[in-house]
Amino acid sequence: MTREETLAQVLQSDSLPTLPAVAAKLLAIASREETTMAEIADLVSMDVALSAKILKVVNSAFYSFPQSIGSIHKAVSVLGTNAVRSLVLSFSLLSIKAKRTGEAFDYDAFWSRSLAAGVAAKLIMSQMKQTDPEEIFIAGMLQNVGEMILARAFPQQYPPLREQAGGDEERLLALEQAAFAADHAFIGAKVLQHWKLPSSLVLPTAYHHSLDQFKGGKPELLRTARVVYLSSLLSGMFYSQRPDLLHKQFRTEAARLLRFDGRVLDRIENSVQAEINQTARYFDLNLVFEHPIEELLQEANQKLAQLNMSYEQVNRELLRAKMELFRVNKELREKNARLEALANVDALTEAYNHRYFQNFLRDEVRRIKRNGKPLALAMIDVDNFKKFNDEHGHQTGDFVLREVCRVAATMLREHDLFARYGGEEFVCVWPETDPDHARELAEALRLAISTHTFEQGLERYGVTVSLGLSGCLGDSEEAAPDALIGMADQALMTAKKNGKNRVEVYSPKTKWFKFKN
Repeated sequence: MTREETLAQVLQSDSLPTLPAVAAKLLAIASREETTMAEIADLVSMDVALSAKILKVVNSAFYSFPQSIGSIHKAVSVLGTNAVRSLVLSFSLLSIKAKRTGEAFDYDAFWSRSLAAGVAAKLIMSQMKQTDPEEIFIAGMLQNVGEMILARAFPQQYPPLREQAGGDEERLLALEQAAFAADHAFIGAKVLQHWKLPSSLVLPTAYHHSLDQFKGGKPELLRTARVVYLSSLLSGMFYSQRPDLLHKQFRTEAARLLRFDGRVLDRIENSVQAEINQTARYFDLNLVFEHPIEELLQEANQKLAQLNMSYEQVNRELLRAKMELFRVNKELREKNARLEALANVDALTEAYNHRYFQNFLRDEVRRIKRNGKPLALAMIDVDNFKKFNDEHGHQTGDFVLREVCRVAATMLREHDLFARYGGEEFVCVWPETDPDHARELAEALRLAISTHTFEQGLERYGVTVSLGLSGCLGDSEEAAPDALIGMADQALMTAKKNGKNRVEVYSPKTKWFKFKN
């Protein structure tokens, strides 16, 4: 049997799954330039069950929109065509089950692995600029769809091959080539093409196992194929008997293909378990990973050590038990310290969060009451941020917030604090800083942000901030966290009223305020 004969048999098989009517029609009309969002919304709304599922995901933390979305028309307007198409495809694919009873192929397990790969791909892509997380999510889910296609076309021959491969992807590809002269990557891509899916989904499916054969394509498609390939390594750790090998391969390949550093990789690995578990609930899949990657690696190392341990080694391990216990306790302390650090950091901007700021300000107020030195506080608001979000989208808005924090970090002294207060509002605490110096620091921060070029890919943006400044001495009555925050907030409101992109110092007529403009 040649590759072409295998493909023909698959495409002509009555077992070849077909997309539900809504998904098929959506793909057809979405490719036409004249199709409006209203037409797409009307089409999706025809399927009440599908609409309910989409609204459930749209209103979940999968998107984290600040306001509830109550209709498919609103969802299409907010998400856009690509995102809605991806959601429709996701639910449509997840509805494909066994055609006949007694099939050896486990569809539930397959779609669970596919969803995990999709979430992993979205998480990896989120660390890059100019991304489409909805498109990459479905690309990650579809990468191994050829396995399901081959299992339906060859129900007696294919399942034993997967069992024989034992989870080794390269071995499975070799076994497929030997049996069918074609592997699941080729078959999957051809079926996606048959379903008239876009090349942004077809090509990554075809080449994610053979990146070196991807020649002459668009750079963004190669990037997608790389992300899909890496997502299989990342999600595969939860299923593999040797997650340590996949972990090493993932970190090596991510650094080589995407130039990710250790900090980015740690952030991905620390998030992926929770992201997969949460997304599975949104898509009504019975999928729960109980252990994070770090624990999987520890368990794998322990199992490997036990397999290789001789009788003499066991005796030596007993003698080293005290030292090992000390090491474990040290690692536990370090892990707790890392968890505590994560609890103090805002997930989006990586600046300190609101809780940490409140604790820091409280401690500083106590300290200045002991030493009588001054303390300054600035409330900072990104000007016209809601309008910016409406014009450029929430992803660009998130980029701006992160970049504001990055610029601010370059302006901080050793003991200063910059934190996210909430939304587009930030705070800066300057310990042991008198009024004049605080005004200079605030002006320098305002100027640094207003002159900074916010560059995202080919787009450049100008951003300004308004600052409200308050402060006190240790022996003054206003030396209280709530009072300082309230005064700085009033000064910020004045800055907004007076034209924005400026610094205003709180200066009421009350005699007890010692921080003068």
